[in-house]
Amino acid sequence: MTGPEADQAMAHINLPSPPFIHVPGLANLRDAGGYAIEGQPGKVIRRGVLFRSADLTKLEDEGVAVLRPLGITHVFDLRSVIELAKDGNHPPKTWEGATRVFVPVFLDEDYSPEALVSRFRDYSDGPKGFVNAYTTILASAADPDHPYSPFRTVLEHIASSTTPSPLLVHCTAGKDRTGVLIALILSLCGLDDAVVAHEYSLTDLGLAPRKEEIVQHLVRGEALFGDRERAERMVSAQKEYMLGTLAMIREKYGSVESYVVDHLGVSRASIEQIRQNLIVDLAEGEEALDWSSHAAGLEGQPRL
Repeated sequence: MTGPEADQAMAHINLPSPPFIHVPGLANLRDAGGYAIEGQPGKVIRRGVLFRSADLTKLEDEGVAVLRPLGITHVFDLRSVIELAKDGNHPPKTWEGATRVFVPVFLDEDYSPEALVSRFRDYSDGPKGFVNAYTTILASAADPDHPYSPFRTVLEHIASSTTPSPLLVHCTAGKDRTGVLIALILSLCGLDDAVVAHEYSLTDLGLAPRKEEIVQHLVRGEALFGDRERAERMVSAQKEYMLGTLAMIREKYGSVESYVVDHLGVSRASIEQIRQNLIVDLAEGEEALDWSSHAAGLEGQPRL
């Protein structure tokens, strides 16, 4: 379903919680924890540590009041200088106890959704275009001369203590750069590709409140010349995009771990610490997210 009928339907979707957390003024916020680790009975990704979202530009005090109890200490902003300038260089919303960390994947290049469609003409055409775009994200994050080492910085934060403090990662939509980084972390922890791709695909629901705003912005741009169908496809986060990206990582780098060690420069000791920090036992009475039933239940929902 696309067009106005889909827009109306999407506006009435109740985001499933968990993993989504409703925060006024902040779209696509969810906890990436709670998923069971394949082959490790009773083990799950730790809840309450790894959060992801779209940008915080519309976050107000009411939303901050909801965020505070999450205990987030670091907000990692993956956006570029150019993207910040497009927002008028307004200081991003922060709150006491949470430090914003500027870790742009692309320092001086605009890689917002509308910029990606200009750089990668096939980005909005399907899986191949998304994989091409995500290949560039991975390459930029691994640039040995990158002054911010964005992905490594986030990974080292998770590995820096045996009790990592909660963190929030975001870019503009919380879909592409954020999606790639979260996929790397979950894959390092042993989540099956199908689960990683499912978690990525939830952005279709998370961005629903901002869907029409983003699509209208895209169709008014020169890259799409009013092509709404391509704009809607570009905003989507279909499982195939992430499955293709994970396959590409293994073909190009050997494995997710090899990419992280050999190209991001994260030590194997840090990777082991990340696993120890994020893979935990289910607490008594707690259940892992039933992601397969969850996914089946979402199939009937209109998608972006």
